[in-house]
Amino acid sequence: MKFKITKTAFLEGLKRVQNIISGKGNIAILQNVKLSAREEGLELVTTDLDITVKSTVSCETTEPGETTLPVKLLVAAISKADEGIIEVEVDADERAVIKSGKARYKINGRPASDFPPIAEEEDNFRYTVSKAVMHEMIRKTAYATSQDDTRRALKGLLFSFKDGKLTMVATDGRRMAMVEHELEFPPMNEKDIIIPSKAVAELVRSLDSEGDAVLCVRASNVCFETENVKIYSKLIDDTYPNYRLVIPRETPNVIQVDRQAFINALERASVMSIDEARSTVLDFSDNVLTVSSGQSEIGEVKDEVPVKYVGERIEAKFNPAYIMDCLKSIDDDEITLKISNGHTPVIITCSVPFLYVLMPLRQK
Repeated sequence: MKFKITKTAFLEGLKRVQNIISGKGNIAILQNVKLSAREEGLELVTTDLDITVKSTVSCETTEPGETTLPVKLLVAAISKADEGIIEVEVDADERAVIKSGKARYKINGRPASDFPPIAEEEDNFRYTVSKAVMHEMIRKTAYATSQDDTRRALKGLLFSFKDGKLTMVATDGRRMAMVEHELEFPPMNEKDIIIPSKAVAELVRSLDSEGDAVLCVRASNVCFETENVKIYSKLIDDTYPNYRLVIPRETPNVIQVDRQAFINALERASVMSIDEARSTVLDFSDNVLTVSSGQSEIGEVKDEVPVKYVGERIEAKFNPAYIMDCLKSIDDDEITLKISNGHTPVIITCSVPFLYVLMPLRQK
């Protein structure tokens, strides 16, 4: 195998595929990137057996072929190379010689035949979504995904294609984030799938430019396609809970508050949120929200935020980080809180079809 490639293109391709490699795997070949030099360009592939990432970049191929090389070592070498053209030649024993200016690297590889094949399956469903829209929907939800290994379904992000909409949902049992976007697809393509969190994180990295992403759902996996990257991921084979059941039906008290002022007050209160539950008390009264944290033996902090609210006093205790996760994913200057009392969930909404439900902490 022999090809020439610019440092910029080579490094760009490597960076697209390197992130799923942990460096701690027991299977040596999984620490390598598969390189396939063809007339149409250089294809780079990495996998951890659950997720596979494939990227294609331009190169000048003089001898087509393929091999695998240690991806972290290759990234380090190419990063330090001079700008300009890099020449790569691999012999029959999988020894690669990489030339950049006066520098010569020799790296021992392994046969491409040892590399796990991509599980290519026939598409059952295909959906086309703007990359900007998908990126924004993930930003508004993924932070609420569970980290609990005992609740498999909640360790992923739900993509629900129903009723002419794409609905994304994440929950960890204490909070839930949901966002909707109208999307055209045939009624027979209605489908719920759960994408593992690691695959979602990888997907976000490929949504850094304009255009569309195509989501292809197969029998046991899903493939996300953009112009230069394909991400294959196993699905979480489980049933997502009925998330709409946690949305309170009645929330008579409606409060409007400046989002950034609310964040600032929560951050100040978080300095004293040092109890085991990391709790902050929100006290709503006529046109004022008092945010407080602390313990009598250590100290406390109180802050006030003006709000648009007239009604009965409501005092509720929350994890401030859970509120800030939501607020920082919203772009509106003003957000709306809906709540019944201090013992029931609060709903946070904004100007787009987004909804966040947060359970309060128990008050002593």
